[in-house]
Amino acid sequence: ETKIVIDGLIEAWWMLFHTFWALILGFTLSGAVQAFASRKKMREQLGDDSFKSVFKASLFGIISSSCSYSASALAKSLFSKGANFTSSMVFMFASTNLVIELGLVLWIMMGWQFAVAEFFGGAIMIILLKLLIPRLIPAELIERSRESYESSKEANSTRKANWHDAAGYTIGDFKMLRYELIIGFVVAGLAAKLVPASFWSAIFLSGNGIITTIQNVIIGPVIAFISFVCSVGNIPLAATLWHGGISFGGTIAFIFADLIALPLVLIYRKYYGTKLAIRLTLVFWLVMSLSGLITEIIFNFLNLIPDMDHGMSHSYQIGWNYTTILNVI
Repeated sequence: ETKIVIDGLIEAWWMLFHTFWALILGFTLSGAVQAFASRKKMREQLGDDSFKSVFKASLFGIISSSCSYSASALAKSLFSKGANFTSSMVFMFASTNLVIELGLVLWIMMGWQFAVAEFFGGAIMIILLKLLIPRLIPAELIERSRESYESSKEANSTRKANWHDAAGYTIGDFKMLRYELIIGFVVAGLAAKLVPASFWSAIFLSGNGIITTIQNVIIGPVIAFISFVCSVGNIPLAATLWHGGISFGGTIAFIFADLIALPLVLIYRKYYGTKLAIRLTLVFWLVMSLSGLITEIIFNFLNLIPDMDHGMSHSYQIGWNYTTILNVI
C-alpha cells in the first residue's frame, strides 16, 4: 500500500512537470491582463456575447493555451476588466480544450480520432455556451459578482502599470489558489494509481445503445469532478476509462470536464460567489455532456469511433524536449 501511495505521488509529480510551463504561462498572461488591459479595450473586444465576440474569445483562448487552473484565472481577469461573462467563459473553454498540445497528447495516447473529436466537440461546446449561459444564468447574478470583485480589489489607477504590477498579480493568483493546485495534482496522481480499472468499468452501463451513451456522458464529468483531474493531466485517466468500458462520447465528456474538477469549482466560488459558481458548474456539466453525446452520434454515423485495441504511452522521464526547455525557461 505504501508503494502504491508513493507511485501516486510520483504520478502527481509528472502531471505537475508536464503542465508546469503552461501554469506559469497562463498565470503570467493573467497578471499581464490585470495590469495592462484597460476596461475600455476589453469592452471593445469582448464586451458582448455576439458571435463575433465569441469567435474572438475562442481565438484568444486557442492562442493563450493554458492549463485549466491558469485559464480560470485569466478568464476571471478578462471578466473583471469588462469582458462579457459568456465570452470570458468561452475563452476559458477554448484555452483548455481547443489547444494543439492537448490534441497531440490525445493523438499519441488514444488515437487520432480522439484528437479530432476534441476540436469538433470543443466547437460544439462553444456554440452551446453562447446559447445556454445567457438563458440559464441570470444577468443580475453575473453583475453582482462583477461588482463584488471590483469592490474587493481596488487598484491604483493614477499611475501607469508596469511589469512589477503584473508580477504582483501573478503571484497573488498563485497564492490564492495554492491549496487547490496542490490538492488537485496529488489527488489526480493518487486516483490514477490507487483506483483499479475494474472500479471504472463497474459504474458504466454497456451494450444498451443510446441509453449507454447518455449514461456515460453524464457520468464522465462526475468522475472528472471527484478525481480532481487537470487539463493534459486527465488524458492518462481518460485512457484508463476508455479501456475500462466507458463509451466514446463519455470519454470526450470526461476530457472536456477538466473545468469542473472540485478544486476548480472551489476556485469559481472564490472568484464569482457561491450562487454563481453552483449555477455555472451545472451549466458546464450540461454543455460537456451534450457535446460528448453529439460528438459520439456524429462520429458513429461517420464510422470514426476507434476500436479499443490502440496502444497508449506517456513519458516518465525528463528528456531534452520542449516540455523540459519550457519548464527551465
